[in-house]
Amino acid sequence: MSTEASASSLVLDQIELPLAGRREGKIRISYDLPALTGEPERRLFITTDRLSAFDRVLACVPGKGQVLNELAWWWFGELADIVANHALSLPDPNVLIATAAAPLHVEVIVRHAITGVTNTSLWQRYAAGQRLIDGHTLPDGLRKNELLPTPIITPTTKAETGGHDEPLSVAEVQARGLVASALWEQVCAASLAIFERGSQRAQAAGLILADTKYEFGLAPDGTLLLIDEVHTPDSSRFWEGSTYETRLAAGEEPESMDKEIVRRAYTDMGYRGDGPIPTLDPAVWAAAATGYQRAYERLTGRSFIAAEQPAAARIHRSLQSVGILPLPSSSTNPSKDL
Repeated sequence: MSTEASASSLVLDQIELPLAGRREGKIRISYDLPALTGEPERRLFITTDRLSAFDRVLACVPGKGQVLNELAWWWFGELADIVANHALSLPDPNVLIATAAAPLHVEVIVRHAITGVTNTSLWQRYAAGQRLIDGHTLPDGLRKNELLPTPIITPTTKAETGGHDEPLSVAEVQARGLVASALWEQVCAASLAIFERGSQRAQAAGLILADTKYEFGLAPDGTLLLIDEVHTPDSSRFWEGSTYETRLAAGEEPESMDKEIVRRAYTDMGYRGDGPIPTLDPAVWAAAATGYQRAYERLTGRSFIAAEQPAAARIHRSLQSVGILPLPSSSTNPSKDL
């Protein structure tokens, strides 16, 4: 992992809790929680400050985990009338308690712009000469970062940690039996509907939702749930609307409030995920942190208030206060070794 953004003690990279069922992904660490009487099983998700791109964790960015967790919680509320979600409570700025869902083995990418710098991005494949991409036929003459007439769905497989997602077409998901046909139709309809709601909210904030990723799962009773995160600067591209047309006409990149800031900087250095991670100018990491917080504030209309640090000790106390972790005895320091 790169060190320039991670050197501060004010970042959350790792945490250990005395709970069962620990799982660790690129960004989140989760644990089993005991089921409450008459309620479905739950999981506890901790969103760290790690930033991943090119299928690698690159660094930690101060405040990033809090932005993702609190912004996703806000969006889950904004979208609940369209599709149910797994979110139950937010006991700490970096912690989500959620219904334990069985994830579908497909991620849904909804794109409203032809953009991107990674090899699997829509623009890179189009620039290489492809016109039939993930089941969609695109016309000649499109410019990078141009908005498409209507949003399109380009699914991918959901790779294990360290693996690479495989692009798919909507039809391939059904043909390969990755998701049952009726359920997949429900997923696609929900994805387009929540993208439309997200676009409306973004436009009201003066932003453009260029594309995004959704993950879905099934509750124990079979209900389709929106899971993981939604419309955050990690899972979505948000562009400044006021300068978009001018910058597009000039052939310049849009003003981003997402992790594309970091992707572009690495790509400009010739790095696309292979070999040692090069050192980025600290200004890039500062811009990324600022962009995440600006996106949160623009979308929610709320000021971002950084939570108390260090985060691990705070999370421990938060979980004690809601009875998930036991209170310490008078002779024990709950923050020790965190």
